[in-house]
Amino acid sequence: MKRLTVDVRPGEYAIAKLPQGSPLPSLPTSDGLVSVTSTPDEVSVVALAAIVPAEAKVDGGWRLLTVRGPLEFTLTGIMASLAGSLAAAGVPLYAMSTYNTDHILVKAVDLDRAVTALREAGNEVHA
Repeated sequence: MKRLTVDVRPGEYAIAKLPQGSPLPSLPTSDGLVSVTSTPDEVSVVALAAIVPAEAKVDGGWRLLTVRGPLEFTLTGIMASLAGSLAAAGVPLYAMSTYNTDHILVKAVDLDRAVTALREAGNEVHA
């Protein structure tokens, strides 16, 4: 696996869950990552804590780490490498991908350990 460049994004993020069958929320996207995922069982939202829907079940206190991209779809092992480094350091994560790249959320209290673990694995991390 080649060395990755990872940026720690500003702001506190939240992971939220809306009830099954909820309409997809319309959220501003200019201030950071916003992801809305719908399944037959739920609607999940990942966004800056200040903009998640008020009626959602919310788990806050997350920080966002983004792999600099774009990444080719043919690349393999990126998420596995990052997750393995964090798992070895005992850092829980929430992983997600977009068209261009991969993203990992870690609890704010674990951010320093996450950055250290990723750097020790040979990655370049900009905090």
